[in-house]
Amino acid sequence: MASPGFRPTHVVPQRGMPAWEEPDPARPTVPLDPFLPVRLVERRGDWGHVLCANGWSAWVDGRFLVAVPQDPPTAADGPVTRTADPRPLLTRVERVLADYRSAVEDLASGGMDGESFRARTSGLRIGAVVDGESMWLYDAEQGRWEYVDGTRLTTYATDDGPRAAADDPGHAPTRVVTPDGP
Repeated sequence: MASPGFRPTHVVPQRGMPAWEEPDPARPTVPLDPFLPVRLVERRGDWGHVLCANGWSAWVDGRFLVAVPQDPPTAADGPVTRTADPRPLLTRVERVLADYRSAVEDLASGGMDGESFRARTSGLRIGAVVDGESMWLYDAEQGRWEYVDGTRLTTYATDDGPRAAADDPGHAPTRVVTPDGP
């Protein structure tokens, strides 16, 4: 039975995954079932401490957890970074896609070899998801995903990961995820 208000942040990969009582390979416990929804409550390097809907918790290799998409940001989520116009980012996405398509055409027509294709496309990076009126675009120049509602951009996620505290450069900071999100 799921705990009231349980909101998963991740699911276990389709093959399931081993779990441990502590972030120590010498202390294994029952493996987690495939596609089990979990909430990531702490990270220690590659280790992830997860909470299951029934209240059980375990440590796993956090690198293999599959993130659950979150809803787009809303005004109720607090201050968000907005820009007035999504069109410049759309123009950059179109330019990168056109550059990639041109390279594909040259490769397919025999105008270049595989190594030249890799060199020509090196550094090209875009991401776009369109779902009706909602769109998510990756801004490679800023290193962040933007949510577009048709009139403006809202920063949705960034490439910046957690940084180690200045007094402990070898340990990533703990990130607590509440039922209402990070």
